[in-house]
Amino acid sequence: MSINKPIIAILPLLVLIYFLIKIPYKSYIKSFFNEDSPQLVLVLGGDLDREERGVKLAKIMKIPLIISSGSNPEYATWSIKQLGLDEDQFILDYRAKDTLTNFTTLVDDLEFRGIKHALLITSSDHMVRAKNVGNIISGSRGIKLTSISVPCEPNCQEESYKKIVIDILRSIIWVVTGQDVKQSQEIIPNKVRINSLIRKQT
Repeated sequence: MSINKPIIAILPLLVLIYFLIKIPYKSYIKSFFNEDSPQLVLVLGGDLDREERGVKLAKIMKIPLIISSGSNPEYATWSIKQLGLDEDQFILDYRAKDTLTNFTTLVDDLEFRGIKHALLITSSDHMVRAKNVGNIISGSRGIKLTSISVPCEPNCQEESYKKIVIDILRSIIWVVTGQDVKQSQEIIPNKVRINSLIRKQT
């Protein structure tokens, strides 16, 4: 059975309209104009310097710290305590597999706890992709991100535009459909640990 050519021709337009309807514009506007002080430090794992910077900021600002898929838990826990944070002031979350899931594994838990503004810490060579992905994912829940880069020298690895664009598209699809086109595994909530770290904001 053949499909009518006019129907095939308008399918991309219908998909575009669907995406435009599903985008949570109000949440993005809310995050854009958010003037609340940061309530959380979020470190994207992958470099020890990022973790150290995050710990120091959390300590100075007296706000909770979450490290998403960072160094092994034994070393990270020891290192963070050495830098002056108690165990009830930080969470080591290992659910993320890549930059997109750094955010998708946490964003609903953070929204549930009333987080409206978080500091995002990653390396300077990773920041463009992380900031774009983070703003799309977190913004969809009304959460503002303020980015803080950690110098990557002498080990900088410039990311390709292709990689950045692919992750931006994955992020948009996740916001609209709730699904990651690259990974199909279910994200297990971490609300017990998140709840113990962050008192619900009013």
